Amino acid sequence: MSEWNDLIYTKNDAVVTITINRPKVYNALTRDAKLEIIKAIREANRDDSIKAIILTGEGKAFSSGQDLNDRTINAGDAAVDLGHTLETEWNPLVNAIRDSKKIVIGAINGVAAGAGLSVALACDLITSKPGVKFVSGFSALGLAPDAGSTFTFLKAFGYQKTLEFFLFNNPLYSEDLHNAGMINYIGEDYMDKSLNWANQISGMAPLSLELIKKNLKLAMDSTFAESMENETSSQRFLGNSADYQEGLKAFFEKRKPEFKGQ
Repeated sequence: MSEWNDLIYTKNDAVVTITINRPKVYNALTRDAKLEIIKAIREANRDDSIKAIILTGEGKAFSSGQDLNDRTINAGDAAVDLGHTLETEWNPLVNAIRDSKKIVIGAINGVAAGAGLSVALACDLITSKPGVKFVSGFSALGLAPDAGSTFTFLKAFGYQKTLEFFLFNNPLYSEDLHNAGMINYIGEDYMDKSLNWANQISGMAPLSLELIKKNLKLAMDSTFAESMENETSSQRFLGNSADYQEGLKAFFEKRKPEFKGQ
């Protein structure tokens, strides 16, 4: 019996492919699923025979973000501490990818939404199917972008385009992100490209790879931690709001939410 419940862990020579395996809910992630992905990434990092990691999804989505049925973020009418959810689940997942000593290649098979955006874009190299949708969705629930997406999109698109994306929830497509330098490659053969890169990486010097990645992250993200702290504080506040409860109810009742700024 597999030790994994919400993912498929496939080792092929020096490459591990981690496949998020919750296709019935478009790979929305519960607390347990997030912690399992973190465990898989760390396990791959501890295995000296593994040189590269591919992260992808099963089915039509890469990840639709938070599973809104998860009791850790949906307590009925009771307030929830979404800041705690970020600090103990989403932020550690994003940072597990960012801090991985092994290069993580994101093979984006389908839609990435909510915090699924942050997971996809935390990868070091990214390939994608053509026409994949990237959707925010936070404002529809009365929330703010989190898990590093504020920082990531602002760096790539600037203030006005990023604000438009986060306010109105109109999707950006893989081609838009490719033009902005956020995606490396688009094609129906995205998985073949990912495997090709992973195999090339497998022949490179591990310490060199580790330091190239580390130094680029340090140069780029001098204020990333500050941005994540601001997101966590905002999400803690918003998770206790009446508007978040209204957003949840409207989601499940399939109606337009009536936000009151409370």
